[in-house]
Amino acid sequence: MISTLRSWSLTILIVMSVSLSACERIASPQTPTDQHAQDDGHDGESATGTAGNPSDRIAIPATVRSNLGISFVQVERRRVEQTLRVPGRFEYLPTARREYRTPVSGRVELLVEQFDRVKAGQPLYRIDSPDWREMQQLLADATSQIERFVSRRDTFEPLLAAHHQHEESLQESVQVWNERLEQLQLVRETGGGRIDDLAQARASLALTRADLANVLEKKAELTANHQQTIADLSAARDRLEYLLDAAVAVVLRPRGELTKLIETDQTTRPGWAMLTTIEVRATEAGAVELLGLTNGSWADESALVLSVVQPERLRFRASGLQSDLGVLRDGLPARIVPPTPTAAGRAIHLTETMTGTLALGLAGDPNARTLDLFVVPDNLKPWARPGISAQLEIVTDSTDSPELAIPLAAVQRDGLTPIIFRRDPANPDEAIRIEADLGKDDGRWVALLSGVRDGDEIVLDGAFQLMLATTGSIQKGGHFHSDGTFHEGED
Repeated sequence: MISTLRSWSLTILIVMSVSLSACERIASPQTPTDQHAQDDGHDGESATGTAGNPSDRIAIPATVRSNLGISFVQVERRRVEQTLRVPGRFEYLPTARREYRTPVSGRVELLVEQFDRVKAGQPLYRIDSPDWREMQQLLADATSQIERFVSRRDTFEPLLAAHHQHEESLQESVQVWNERLEQLQLVRETGGGRIDDLAQARASLALTRADLANVLEKKAELTANHQQTIADLSAARDRLEYLLDAAVAVVLRPRGELTKLIETDQTTRPGWAMLTTIEVRATEAGAVELLGLTNGSWADESALVLSVVQPERLRFRASGLQSDLGVLRDGLPARIVPPTPTAAGRAIHLTETMTGTLALGLAGDPNARTLDLFVVPDNLKPWARPGISAQLEIVTDSTDSPELAIPLAAVQRDGLTPIIFRRDPANPDEAIRIEADLGKDDGRWVALLSGVRDGDEIVLDGAFQLMLATTGSIQKGGHFHSDGTFHEGED
């Protein structure tokens, strides 16, 4: 609407300017031959078409370009494609967001603000938790139990050694009493000896054997207790390992940091015993997206404290029609184009497009009869934000070789005639009106079959105003004043 009002205002100014007195001359007269040489701006290379007549020129000094918001775009070689356009929006990749929750209940102290940029390893918040202190008590009990089992295990070695010596001594005694008994029996067979001595020897042998059996029984008990202590020690160590794994999951610190011994004034303590609060740190860089708790509030276990996102991890989601499934397939080249047309000083330049590869969604919407389309940009542009809408251009076919092309927005219609304004290579303060020789277009870019060369500048913003100023007066020519008004003639 604003552009239309501005165009009508300019037309009225043009009509009023016919009755004004002579104006300051801006463009100097030239002969058609000299002018064509300047318009061409090149040597022996052939341009596709002629540059235009002297009366096709219009002066556009810096003040006029500023007042009318004139901008230029270079002619470039590109493959003009057949494209399918679908609307869509940017969104975060599923892996771009990381939530930080409370591993245990406690009071939370926030260390960052919303939208803060954080680095990997930077503290995010602290938790003062009774549950953590209970876990520290369990770790202390497990450590103490291991020490007790180690001490008990170490006492079995001297006990077993003493029993072994006692056993050997009793075995020797048994052997001695056996020999004594055999001697007494031989004496008795020869008719000598005393019956009391033989009976006493037999009693002593039986008693020694009983003592040996008792020692062997106690040795077996000691061996069993020794094995039980070793098993209990192994179980206690495993329990400590499991408790340390749980502590690592709670405090999100390396195991080595928790088990490292720290010297204090009175004793040496492990790292986990020195942690009075749990300090949660960022696992990767990003921006704080959401704060789920107020500072100093009590949080239950698994409560959301904050979330951190990586702003550069975006994808574009669009909705394609089921009727286009015949041309859609994974791997097609695609472009994400700016959400608004170019407007000088306010919007996004045409070159701020992003390229990527098309990926079809796994399922469609039977009610809307659409299919989700996804593209992850190869190079993210600064204007991309979650929720920003744009257009997805899917290339279904393209020309075989690059052709000279300009944005279709640079082409104006004077009745049925397509018109473009080429900036004079020899005089940047002049534009040349050219009847455009158009080729294939994809709705955004159009091929030019003649009239321009590589590197030529074409008026983009402001071309409509120039067309209004020159329509029906090509043979008369004219010029702009610094206030943006147009005057026919040279002065």
